[in-house]
Amino acid sequence: MTAAAGTLTDLIRTIETSPIVDRADAAQALAVVRDGVLTGEGPTAAGRVHFSRSLDTGDYTWCNRILTSKALDSQPVSRAEAEVLFEINDAATERMDEGRFDDLFAKAIVHHAASASGLPVPARAVALSPETAIESWAPTTAVGVNIEVLEWIAAQMRGKRRNNRKLLAVVTALIGAATTLPLAQALPGMLDFSM
Repeated sequence: MTAAAGTLTDLIRTIETSPIVDRADAAQALAVVRDGVLTGEGPTAAGRVHFSRSLDTGDYTWCNRILTSKALDSQPVSRAEAEVLFEINDAATERMDEGRFDDLFAKAIVHHAASASGLPVPARAVALSPETAIESWAPTTAVGVNIEVLEWIAAQMRGKRRNNRKLLAVVTALIGAATTLPLAQALPGMLDFSM
């Protein structure tokens, strides 16, 4: 087993079994997935054919396993985790996962945005589940949504060749609802609404 594979195994074991787990461990494990998506090699691609810059059901399964582990269930998605998810989304120019990652990605980013704004969010197992519609728990108005968080998301999405439709729809709705709030009038110009 390579050092990277051992590190990932240790990280996953910690994330899945430790009663006290740091979300930084989850971000670090997601970074290993990102590296596998970029190169097509490494512990997340072991034992299967994987091309560089492609994201398949195996990559989705790793991300889902990391983000929805029981030890993290009651903790909101962190900024560090969200940043790595944006990197995975950008790195994967080819998708072979039937849209599963896009769904998980949108839900995780909105989970972070809502929690960073001090809004209540469901446990990760509920919020990030493929069976749970994002509209059932995501904020639908800008009341209480932190403008800095919306600006950060808009900056992450600006100029990307691939934007997530679900995430774009939620952010667009929040920006539309926030147009009466200070600083929010500049947000629509930050996003490229063409896809």
